[in-house]
Amino acid sequence: MQTEFDPVRIGLVSVSDRASSGVYEDKGIPALKEWLTRVLRNPIEWQPRLIPDEQPQIEAALCELVDVAGCHLVLTTGGTGPARRDVTPEATLAVAHKPMPGFGEQMRQISLAFVPTAILSRQVAVIRGNALIINLPGQPKSIAETLEGLPKATPPVHGIFAAVPYCIDLIGGPYMETDEAVCKAFRPKSAIRAPRG
Repeated sequence: MQTEFDPVRIGLVSVSDRASSGVYEDKGIPALKEWLTRVLRNPIEWQPRLIPDEQPQIEAALCELVDVAGCHLVLTTGGTGPARRDVTPEATLAVAHKPMPGFGEQMRQISLAFVPTAILSRQVAVIRGNALIINLPGQPKSIAETLEGLPKATPPVHGIFAAVPYCIDLIGGPYMETDEAVCKAFRPKSAIRAPRG
């Protein structure tokens, strides 16, 4: 029964000039939905946004998703490289109440296992109000790798999502529960809630 899990409101922001203008189909939001649907046991209310690489529009979307729509987690995809039009990190930092640098550090660590150009990625994560906002890569394969990590590597490399549920706990959000076969959420023993029902 889904009622035993807290509902979670998640904002998904795909930042792309060409996808937002209809030149090609956006692949970021579907990739995020597919992965999150597999990992989370909570019922999810989606808040998707497809916008161009314009800093004021990205800032406005992030503020609206957190302050008006009441999202607990906001994931962006795209616009994090060094190109002139890549301004997602600047927009994210502009609306931040607290930076969370560990997320960006770990995302680059994961990506470096695949490509040396991972050091060009500028993804950041921040807290705004009671929400966690994380910039993710633009490619669906990279999105999954970043969230899930490299569990079969020697030594294993933790994905960033393992830390997300406890972070959401600490900022006053819902208790997020994961399918451990996809990604095991880490919480200190004192923060683990007994199963309900």
